[in-house]
Amino acid sequence: MLNRLNGLGVTLVFSMLFAVASATAGPVTFSASGANPAGIQATVDAFRTALGSLNPNVAGSFGAGRREINWDGVPDALSAPNNLPANFFNVNSPRGVVFNTPGTGFQTSANAGVAPVRFDNINATYSAQFQTFSPQRLFTTFGSNITDVNFFVPGSTTASFTSAFGAVFADVDLSSTTSIQFFDTLGLSLGTFFAPVANNGLSFLGVQFNAGERIGHVRITSGNTPVGPTETVGLDVVVMDDFIYSEPAAVPEPVTTLLVGAGLLAITLARRRKATMDS
Repeated sequence: MLNRLNGLGVTLVFSMLFAVASATAGPVTFSASGANPAGIQATVDAFRTALGSLNPNVAGSFGAGRREINWDGVPDALSAPNNLPANFFNVNSPRGVVFNTPGTGFQTSANAGVAPVRFDNINATYSAQFQTFSPQRLFTTFGSNITDVNFFVPGSTTASFTSAFGAVFADVDLSSTTSIQFFDTLGLSLGTFFAPVANNGLSFLGVQFNAGERIGHVRITSGNTPVGPTETVGLDVVVMDDFIYSEPAAVPEPVTTLLVGAGLLAITLARRRKATMDS
């Protein structure tokens, strides 16, 4: 019974906090597109600055700062034409993310001299279509254009949350197609945001939540079809480069969350009441 009450209380407090936060703050979006890395560099750097200093790729949570994945440290044995393990960036190189997909797996592109670059192993036209933001590797999902990114305390199986996430996309041709959808730790959607268009170029989309929202996972939709076919009119094949996100932190226990949430709610309401009286 206590656990049920705790869960009910947590849900109620989160709902009240979300309602109050929605009236006082909103997500901050960082978005840019360009013909080359220079076209999005300033926006990517602004997002990095907003998240804080880059943390090392080790287990445990630093509580602040950010983590990044640029795919270039993946060994040749786990790159094209071989698949990348879904938990590589939580086990082999601890950065607190585990991937999932309705498709069949994941792959990072090969380095020059090892195998065909930029997914030419899948389709020989792709190296002319895709470019990198941080050379040399890119990332894609097989059998689906959907990639789910789940957050954990780096190097552990402890579920975590983050407050911001962004990604670089290669060759976004169609508007309102490539997107990142954010979910809180209860699985409720925090919103869907779309990457800008850059035919044969690069696009960046990053979102930072600043009203206490907790991102439990994100769903990336890359284009409107999985890798494989050659692009034609209406067919948009998109792959990914750098992932940038705020430091994952452990999800608090229900009772702790309830107490903290109630305190934050009281503070927020008091500030709003004072602002109303002063106006």
